[in-house]
Amino acid sequence: MTHAADASPPGDGALDADLILVGGGLANGLIAWCLAAERPALRLLLLEAGPTLGGNHTWSFHPTDLSEAQHAWLAPLVAHRWSGHEVRFAQRQRRLRGGYASLTSERFHALLSALLGPRARCGVGVQSVMPTQVRLDDGRVLRARAVIDGRGLRRSAHLALGHQKFLGQELQLDAPHGLDAPLLMDATVDQLDGYRFVYVLPFSADTLLVEDTYYADAGDLDAEALRGRIAQYAAARGWRVRRVLREEQGVLPIVLSGDVEGFWREAGGVPASGLSAGLFHPTTGYSLPDAVALAELVAAQPDLSATALFEAIRRHAIERWQARGFFRLLNRMLFRSAPPHLRWKVMQRFYGLPEGLIARFYAARLGPLDKLRIVSGKPPVPLGAALRAVLDRPASSTEAPR
Repeated sequence: MTHAADASPPGDGALDADLILVGGGLANGLIAWCLAAERPALRLLLLEAGPTLGGNHTWSFHPTDLSEAQHAWLAPLVAHRWSGHEVRFAQRQRRLRGGYASLTSERFHALLSALLGPRARCGVGVQSVMPTQVRLDDGRVLRARAVIDGRGLRRSAHLALGHQKFLGQELQLDAPHGLDAPLLMDATVDQLDGYRFVYVLPFSADTLLVEDTYYADAGDLDAEALRGRIAQYAAARGWRVRRVLREEQGVLPIVLSGDVEGFWREAGGVPASGLSAGLFHPTTGYSLPDAVALAELVAAQPDLSATALFEAIRRHAIERWQARGFFRLLNRMLFRSAPPHLRWKVMQRFYGLPEGLIARFYAARLGPLDKLRIVSGKPPVPLGAALRAVLDRPASSTEAPR
């Protein structure tokens, strides 16, 4: 369906586009995917500094994270699906029936590039972004009715953060690995630099993605050390690596607390998406469900002027922030109450809860009884530190666990 507002008004001949999306990652890519299908008359530009859309990433989700309609339009971009997944801890191993699915940046780039054609431009560096214009590294200025900035998290004094950092390698093995489902958390590994686990996605009988992951206080990432630990993990599993097909890495924000109104004031009226808008699961760092919801929101907006679009996205993001305060509380309990080397106990306890509750947790749709169930019983962290986390006060680094 074409929106009447998508027909450029008189006097807009000087505009380079109706909407410019800066950053070709997941959030802006899905916005472009929706708009190209739903509003083909819209003059759209998607600018990416790197050589490909989506960079070098894998994005995953659980089936219950999305509605039936969302599954339908996202389906062409999904590269892998599984019927279940597993977790492993020192004192718990569990197979969950809920499915799992992943998008790969390779498929993302191929399909989105084919759909958008010249409207997607890679290798375009951006110097600055304003609500209705973009200054490129070469000095050129592109103008539009609105610009959406999706270039990643904006560092802000208004957010207190922990970090989820990882390095992953897609490995081709000499023989089948024997896995028939993703291993979302293997926390039986040595606990280093906070809560550490290995995340494994089996892409084919002899290829898999292995990510060494940390819930850590500091955001620094020692890539060489993580490569060595992946090699050690593969060897311990009896996997002989023929070659490393590719590598990805990242440092995701885990929000502990903050002032969301202040965060949005810093945006200067520029509409934002993805991490730039604070739209990601506060605890897991998963961003795809929020990116899907934002793409639908933008595609449905009758007015795509910068002012209207900024207010619509800001309101949407603040509503999600307010609805997710419980997750930030859990984050504070994990980062400020549990000694780093014992954070795995918090996660082990969580994975003993009912499967439906775990699914609702990942979907960020917990009910009051779910929240009560999560915090009831003897906490796996020191009680005093847990109470300070509730009050949003830093825990003592010297308090011993019970």
